[in-house]
Amino acid sequence: MNKAILNTEIQEFINLNLDTNISALLLKGTSFSEVDTKTLIEQIEAKKRSKTKLSTWFSNEKIYYPNKLNIEQTSSETTAKYKSELLEGHSIIDLTGGFGVDCFYFSKRFKTVKHCEINKMLSGIVRHNFIQLNVQNIVTVQTDGINYLKKSSQTYDWIYIDPSRRHDSKGKVFFLKDCLPNVPQHLEMLFKHSKNIMIKTSPLLDLSFGISELSHVKTIHIVAINNEVKELLWVLDKDYNGSINIETVNIKNDNIAKFDFLINEEQHTESNYAKPLTYLYEPNASILKAGAFNQVAKQLGVFKLHKHSHLYTSEGLIKFPGRVFKIEKIILYNKKELKKMAFTKANIATRNFPETVQQIRKKFKIKDGGNIYMFFTTNVEDNKIILITSKIE
Repeated sequence: MNKAILNTEIQEFINLNLDTNISALLLKGTSFSEVDTKTLIEQIEAKKRSKTKLSTWFSNEKIYYPNKLNIEQTSSETTAKYKSELLEGHSIIDLTGGFGVDCFYFSKRFKTVKHCEINKMLSGIVRHNFIQLNVQNIVTVQTDGINYLKKSSQTYDWIYIDPSRRHDSKGKVFFLKDCLPNVPQHLEMLFKHSKNIMIKTSPLLDLSFGISELSHVKTIHIVAINNEVKELLWVLDKDYNGSINIETVNIKNDNIAKFDFLINEEQHTESNYAKPLTYLYEPNASILKAGAFNQVAKQLGVFKLHKHSHLYTSEGLIKFPGRVFKIEKIILYNKKELKKMAFTKANIATRNFPETVQQIRKKFKIKDGGNIYMFFTTNVEDNKIILITSKIE
């Protein structure tokens, strides 16, 4: 750490250049002798990325930032707060501490928090920042968290771990064994130090893959912000061997939409189907990730349009965890019929439909935007249809 970065004039320069073109700044350079231009730019890029993601850090003038990659990989304050409210106890250890956002929120729920981070520079930065944030119940340890536990006899109320994908792991499909640390390999050892474990993973991890690799999974939380799934939280209980509960959440400002179900119930539930009625429902991203297609229909008393469409309908309006629309018109997918309606602008979505949104826009010359929402989908009779709808806020 170069403490000169925290000097008033350098902090003022950083704040003044948060929206400056980085390439131009690199060419121009800076006049500070205590801090080189490259380091300053790292601070600017990292702080800029923290503005909405980490407002508590952003608003504190004495915060020292790591490189922008650490900021990109860290939990947001929104997800950190959510996960902290799922846990409580006397002690928790974070084996892969990173920038310390999760630990900051754990410190509000636990008497003692231990932050393990293998990177010496990052560990020092986090220690400094916790002092600036006036957090006094977090112990930072510069170490490999797994090795630290192996050499320790201490137990904790909770273990938290956020494994990262290996750089040589190709493609979107991956397993927990492809991550560092390899949690399945160390699971038996982890349970010797706590009966409760929370694992944070990328939303790209297939639920069935994770379930096959882990044991004693009690709950899986699928966390979305503004309809984008950000992380999966796997809660393991050493004494638990029952059916896994899936808890989906979509956080939008102060509004939190939740939908829960038991995974084995989804597998044994059949949906009821109907042609489009008065209202149309589109589940939020966390529900789609969970695959709760039949449970949504059963629990909320709505009908599916088609087995593979994942759109729902009802005669009366209900509160629904997703977008809600009023169906204004239903037409069969027919080039002549659609051209006759002369739409020039609309929001278009496809569900279980052979053409993409881009292909439809090009074919019918429909621009994006406006108050009309068009769903190109397939109904229960396997007919390709278009639903002309208006959004209900």
